[in-house]
Amino acid sequence: MMTISADQIEANASTVLFELRKGERVGVTFGDDKAVQAYLVPGNLVSKRKGPRKLGTLEGKGTVTFAEDFKMTEEEFLGL
Repeated sequence: MMTISADQIEANASTVLFELRKGERVGVTFGDDKAVQAYLVPGNLVSKRKGPRKLGTLEGKGTVTFAEDFKMTEEEFLGL
């Protein structure tokens, strides 16, 4: 497995893609301790979901209720 720092990914993009193409994972390091924070994996290892995602075990078990006087602008909602 190859590891590369986050700030070097762009400069070494072709090398990273070559490793992924070979089926190898690439660890991405970040910070002073150079610990792996994320992994890039080959595309064939990622599941290709078809259709909408299912909510799962919580489906139909939650409700949302708004007070009649509830008002929020789009700016407030978006945190602008």
